Amino acid sequence: MHTVTVAEATRQSEFSSPEMPKITETQWKALAEAAKASCERAYCPYSHFAVGAAVMGGDGATASGCNVENASFGSTICAERNAIFRAVADGARSIVALAIYTPTAEPVTPCGACRQVLAEFGGNAAIRAFALDGRSAEYTLAQLLPAGFRMEKPP
Repeated sequence: MHTVTVAEATRQSEFSSPEMPKITETQWKALAEAAKASCERAYCPYSHFAVGAAVMGGDGATASGCNVENASFGSTICAERNAIFRAVADGARSIVALAIYTPTAEPVTPCGACRQVLAEFGGNAAIRAFALDGRSAEYTLAQLLPAGFRMEKPP
């Protein structure tokens, strides 16, 4: 049995803090539109399940991505990670919001790998999933990844 140290408990409480950044409805609309536009560019010949995502960095810049499948399924990348990695490549070191769009009846949440990557850059990010008819659902990362993995970053 593992006993949680005070330091670990502090890191976990920081990770799962309920305080999400304040994202305006105008910003959500722009992120949703970017996610939908990216969804239209998804490359999904195997699953036929298109996903688009857009993220907002701590500086307010946005980046979008779509899922890109590969015949070697392990080489496939999800839209959410694609958007996060693009934001990082553009200089972001924090993510404050993630919008996901799928042309489905119900909003779809990120997979486990995407949740874990978001934890690295946006532990308190606001997350909204949008569906075909405009229906949406909002989550915290703590709701989607209640015991996410964290490592100490070297100095």
